[in-house]
Amino acid sequence: MTAQVDYLVVLFTTTSGASGELLGSDERELVQLVWQLVDIKNRKLGKVNELLIKPDLSDLTEEKEEEDVVEENVEEENGSKADCVFTATSLETALNLFHLQLTNEVNSAGAGTSVCLCTDGQLHIRQVIHPEATGKNILVPDCFYSFFDLRKEFKKHFPTSDLKAVNVHLMAESLSIPTDVPFTWDPSASLDPSVVMSADIAVQLVPVMSSIVHALLAQPFCHSFCNPERVSEKFETGTCSKMEKVCDSTVIRARGLPWQSSDQDIARFFRGLNIAKGGAALCLNAQGRRNGEALVRFVSEEHRDLALQRHKHHMGNRYIEVYKATGEDFLKIAGGTSNEVALFLSREDQIIVRMRGLPFTATHEQVLTFFSPGEGLKETCPVSGGKDGILFVRYPDGRPTGDAFVLFACEEHAHCALKKHKEILGRRYIELFKSTAAEVQQVLNRYSSAPLIPVAPAPLVSMLPTMSLLPPPGSMRDCLRMRGLPYTASIEDILTFLGEFTHDIRPHGVHMVLNQQGRPSGDCFIQMTSAERAIQASQRLHKHVMSSQHGTNSRYVEVFPCSAEEMGLVLMGGSLSHTHTHTHARTRSGTGLSPPPCLSPPSYSFTPAPPVLSAEAAAALYPPMGQVLLSPRPLPPGHAYYPASAQLYMNYTAYYPSPPGSPTTVGFFPSPSLSSPAGLVRMPGLTYSNGVKDLINAVQGYQSPMESISLLSSSLIGQSSGGDAPLMSLPALLTKPEGQYMDLTLL
Repeated sequence: MTAQVDYLVVLFTTTSGASGELLGSDERELVQLVWQLVDIKNRKLGKVNELLIKPDLSDLTEEKEEEDVVEENVEEENGSKADCVFTATSLETALNLFHLQLTNEVNSAGAGTSVCLCTDGQLHIRQVIHPEATGKNILVPDCFYSFFDLRKEFKKHFPTSDLKAVNVHLMAESLSIPTDVPFTWDPSASLDPSVVMSADIAVQLVPVMSSIVHALLAQPFCHSFCNPERVSEKFETGTCSKMEKVCDSTVIRARGLPWQSSDQDIARFFRGLNIAKGGAALCLNAQGRRNGEALVRFVSEEHRDLALQRHKHHMGNRYIEVYKATGEDFLKIAGGTSNEVALFLSREDQIIVRMRGLPFTATHEQVLTFFSPGEGLKETCPVSGGKDGILFVRYPDGRPTGDAFVLFACEEHAHCALKKHKEILGRRYIELFKSTAAEVQQVLNRYSSAPLIPVAPAPLVSMLPTMSLLPPPGSMRDCLRMRGLPYTASIEDILTFLGEFTHDIRPHGVHMVLNQQGRPSGDCFIQMTSAERAIQASQRLHKHVMSSQHGTNSRYVEVFPCSAEEMGLVLMGGSLSHTHTHTHARTRSGTGLSPPPCLSPPSYSFTPAPPVLSAEAAAALYPPMGQVLLSPRPLPPGHAYYPASAQLYMNYTAYYPSPPGSPTTVGFFPSPSLSSPAGLVRMPGLTYSNGVKDLINAVQGYQSPMESISLLSSSLIGQSSGGDAPLMSLPALLTKPEGQYMDLTLL
């Protein structure tokens, strides 16, 4: 609409809740509509009309109901200052009555046909009428999809005014418009914007707004009302390139969405605000399932700010949290670079359905047959475009993942297709979900990405001497491995299970094994005083039943003898197969051992690295303080300790020792292959906030006189990196006249 309209409808709304800049932020219902028709050509004003809406009291308390009744009685006694007063029992009736009265008034004037609303700000249309109508499944008349913002029209002639500070009182004062309205209606004068606005004030505000319109139309402004604000009637799907620039001030993160919600549901939640094309992106978790979060991109910062006011508004029975996000966050989820995906998503007005659990041998013909109507069924769900409407998700090497996306021409066909949820294709049942363009990009980006660690970062443990991860033959098997423990079993339960062998356990020799989530894995290692007692315990207690004091479940427990090296390997992240622990013919391929995920395989050795500083330079750099300070750490050029051509993936089934089972000495990790007596300790699962002092506090109970402690890490600078273990050399505990202490000047 570029030409000036014939009529303006000055509209003002009030709810049963907050007013002013917080109007509509509390999800309260609309209770009053006040409007006046302005004839732009003839400079005439129509009647002031008031429409009272009886609020839905189903969600209000009895106390609030009594307050509403009292206020309504007062209004009836005092009467209204409007020329015409109407009442309605519901929002749907009120909107239809408003549209009917407005149409009759325009037809009776006969000066034109084009009509547009004019409101004081954006909130009346975007935050009140559209959200409430959408929540109640009410069809909004077409006149509510375009409107003029009187504040923006005023700012065109007063550019120095702050748009957020502009209100009816300021506009009337700037245009020298006399008013008899009390000063209390000025929003800036109210200390509490959550106060409910009186119905009389709304009736008095509308004539003032009409006078402002007349003043803008007259000399010297001669304002022309054209190019009104638009409210999007439908969310447009589309694609987003990773190279596209997305402004940080236009993106929000919505959290708490129902798992079955789609991008259309998100657009419905933000109805009244304009979402950019393809601007709703659902987030997936590590398993490829929706995690209840979404990133939404709006057309402007103004709409983003209005979206933030819907924090903790409801979608069904759930409230949705709304926070600020960045353009980078949105591109990580919705951005894509694949031409195949771009071509697949280029077909507009298509409904996407995701198929999960497909046989790896599934073909396009089988998918088309799956969605073809069965015998005796009249409902059809043809795939849009035939084979071109099917997109299989594959790994970078071309292997299928079992996922696919299918296009349908309309909602009816998609709804019919979703009825085939968990039907059989081949020998597998297929899961069907309504999907989005952003989810297609996200799934394709995840599966087509490079392997987790195709080439290991360098150097991880370059300073360590070459060592084999496999225990040497002939190691003394003076430890026990217990497998299949009840998950509620405690150390006391284990000691009770061992019975007479409890006296043969070394001090602090019980080590519970936890999984990545910090929960018991069902495994346990016990250090015995001798190999003979370990063998006797395994023979007597193997497959006996253990009961837990903290639970009712009882399980039989497998007991095997093992060596301290094998125990240390498992606690450091490796795995151990008990089927090979009784054999003495131990080879590299038959030990049942697998190396920890972050350490070098034994077949790759490291060349000795020259020191970074010479002895003279080191002596000049570090003052002589005895043996407190260590030599500078050599950092040789990086090299891949895994073959560059191998596609290796991280082993996420590593085990971790629990703190209560920690021994008082690091000597339970014997490492005879090291060049110097030391203990090798791996500390996975550190958070990003862990510092050196935290690591020292974690090992301060370990007694290690005159030996140094080495902590492994995959970080080159000694910083913790999330799931990786720290790598740094700590100085030894030294004995001084004052006692043992640790020098922290290096840390």
